[in-house]
Amino acid sequence: MTTTQPAATFTAPDKLKRCSWCASDPIYIAYHDNEWGRPVHDDNKLFEKICLEGFQAGLSWLTILRKRENFRTAFKGFDPQVVAKFTLRDVERLMKNQGIVRNRMKIEATIANAKATLKVQRELGSLDALIWSFTPKKPAKMPKQFGDIPASTPESKALSKELLKRGFKFVGPTTMYAAMQSLGLVNDHFATCHARKTSDK
Repeated sequence: MTTTQPAATFTAPDKLKRCSWCASDPIYIAYHDNEWGRPVHDDNKLFEKICLEGFQAGLSWLTILRKRENFRTAFKGFDPQVVAKFTLRDVERLMKNQGIVRNRMKIEATIANAKATLKVQRELGSLDALIWSFTPKKPAKMPKQFGDIPASTPESKALSKELLKRGFKFVGPTTMYAAMQSLGLVNDHFATCHARKTSDK
C-alpha cells in the first residue's frame, strides 16, 4: 500500500507557487517569503533563532511566530549580554508571562544559551563564525517533494554536538537542521517554489 504525499507547493491568490507548509496562515506566508532560507549572520538573530527553535519543540512553528514579538520583548531583544544576566527572579517573571511559551526548562535553556553565546564570541569572535562553519560543503539535491527533505543531516548532527559541548541546550540534530533551513545554511524551498531562486546562494 502506497501513501500519497501532500503536494510540495500550492498556488496562492497572487498566482505565486509557494512551499505548501506555509499555506495555512498569512503570517506563515510572510515568514516563508521574507525570512525562511535567507542567510542570517547577525549574532543576536542567530541566538534568537536557536532559542526559538528550542521553544518550538513539541509545538508548531506558527505558534512561535505568533508569539515572536512577545518573546523578543520578554528576552530583551535576544541580546545575549542582557539575557546572560537573568536571574531566578527573571525566570519566575517569565513563567507568569502569558505571551510566551511558559516552559521553565526552555526559559532556563535560553539563559544558558546566552552565556554560551558570550563564551563563543570571546573564543571565536562571533556566533556567526561557529554556526556557518557547519554549512554543507556540497549543496543538497533540490527537493521536489516532502520525502526529499531529511529530518537531520551529518552537518546538523555535528553542529548539535558542538553546541551541546559548548553549553547550549535544546539544540538536538533535528532542531538544528530546522535552524539551518531557516538561517539559510541550506536551501530547502521546493523546486517549483517562487522563493527558491531568490533564496539560493
